[in-house]
Amino acid sequence: MKFQGSQNYVATPDLMLAVNAAAALKRPLLVKGEPGTGKTMLAEEVAQALGMPLLQWHIKSTTKAQQGLYEYDAVSRLRDSQLGDERVKDIHNYIVRGVLWQAFTADEPVALLIDEIDKADIEFPNDLLRELDRMEFYCYETREVIRAKNRPLVFITSNNEKELPDAFLRRCFFHYIRFPDPETMQRIVDVHFPTIKRELLAAAMKTFYEVRNLPGLKKKPSTSELIDWLRLLVAEDIPTTALQSPDQKVAVPPLVGALLKNEQDTTLFEKLVQMNARNR
Repeated sequence: MKFQGSQNYVATPDLMLAVNAAAALKRPLLVKGEPGTGKTMLAEEVAQALGMPLLQWHIKSTTKAQQGLYEYDAVSRLRDSQLGDERVKDIHNYIVRGVLWQAFTADEPVALLIDEIDKADIEFPNDLLRELDRMEFYCYETREVIRAKNRPLVFITSNNEKELPDAFLRRCFFHYIRFPDPETMQRIVDVHFPTIKRELLAAAMKTFYEVRNLPGLKKKPSTSELIDWLRLLVAEDIPTTALQSPDQKVAVPPLVGALLKNEQDTTLFEKLVQMNARNR
């Protein structure tokens, strides 16, 4: 089966090609891009489109690679032994299976999302090299090798917060999701707001790209922020005139807090508006 997009996700031809290439090569698909460009949603939509269950592993700064394989609950076993529980005779009762174990032992092929891998320690990707490459690992407590019944379709996302090791990158198929051009963005918006007024959308898109292209922004508004902003404009019934200044100069748009997410960018934008006002 090949991924050909979905009704809820606008995938560009190069993105669909990347998904299918990773599947053909049997390698994880490493997806990078600005926060809010739909990296996590890609895995969800591909899994749904291909009819595959999706297992998700959201990485934190404290996450260890071992947690994706399994964890041995020695504390519970000690407690049960003190209470005379019969369960202590079988060590399998104290093995907590991680997402990789679940994916490897699933009876049908699954999609596996390792989300925001760059949040973890720098050694985290290296600790998963063998498991992702050979699709197997050894459980020391039960003395068994856990091999994948079916190779999962692996998605790995990164926000580029830190560089990933070369040895890890070599084992992945890489794709960078570029920020959508206005035409692609129009298609994305149409998925979420099929009945939005065309005049409001045109004015909102113009304002959005003006804000995004402002030089010096610390955090440029992304696709997800545009969707949130449009949702607010529709919910609050903001008129089109509120987004358009009579002389076509830059003005502070309503509900700008949905687009700009820190005081530095807000201050910078307000200063630009004041400079434009003085030049009128």
